[in-house]
Amino acid sequence: MNKNRYRVTEIISDLLSFTAGGVIYAAAVLVFLSPNKISPGGVTGIAAVLNYLTGFPIGTAVFLLNIPLLLLGYFKLGGIFIVKTTVGTFVMSAVLDVGELFLPSFKLDIMLSAIFGGLLMGLGQSFFMLRGATTGGSDIVAVLINRKFPHLTVGRLILFTDAAVVALSAAVYKNLESALYSVVAIYASTKIIDIIIYGADRGKIVYAITDKPDKISEKIMSLVGRGITEIDAIGAYTGNKKKMLMCAVRPNEVSAVCRIIKENDGEAFTVIADAGEVLGEGFKKRS
Repeated sequence: MNKNRYRVTEIISDLLSFTAGGVIYAAAVLVFLSPNKISPGGVTGIAAVLNYLTGFPIGTAVFLLNIPLLLLGYFKLGGIFIVKTTVGTFVMSAVLDVGELFLPSFKLDIMLSAIFGGLLMGLGQSFFMLRGATTGGSDIVAVLINRKFPHLTVGRLILFTDAAVVALSAAVYKNLESALYSVVAIYASTKIIDIIIYGADRGKIVYAITDKPDKISEKIMSLVGRGITEIDAIGAYTGNKKKMLMCAVRPNEVSAVCRIIKENDGEAFTVIADAGEVLGEGFKKRS
């Protein structure tokens, strides 16, 4: 009963967080960015271009464009990450279309629009990431490519994708300044995400002292795709023998790893530490 109640609470928390994040993200796109021809990058940027050319609803376009990416992610990655990302993408798409009917569009100073639109966009995305999901699109593509080519970081791959979308937007809007302001908006978005979730560090280390190391390790490796180091540990006070798991992750993966630990061993002692630099497979290449 308690386990079922916990799951219901988690689902409700996810939906509330996705809705709040969707509203904030929609405000960024519809109020500040799209009216001023500033691309938010990614799939939303492509949807905004389609909206500009055809009038097709941005939210519906976002969801339709994400369907093949979500299917690919499901078959290649699987797990709760894709399920949550699918739900989050649907909620965000619905909020974008509903918001288009009610939210005002401001044609302000374009620099202010880029900054405030970017900050709101990053804030909205953070609500999804805090619950172990993303807004789909280029995030999924980046994770898939990173699995095959670990030396290409997820952040760098997303940046490349956004750059291509921004270039497309500049060509469609026939305005080079729009592309430059789009860069400002995307940079502002990434910075606010850093502040809310990531911190300034490139990596985090999660330590978990547990009686159920095998189950936790298996889930982390299959769902998050990170390696685990298992260390023998003895409690100095109790003298009890346990296992300590050490896992180096990117900051946006901390929430997912901690959730896996909690779900599989609610009594595990967990420590999250900053890593100024992480060298090796899946992180920065050794020079």
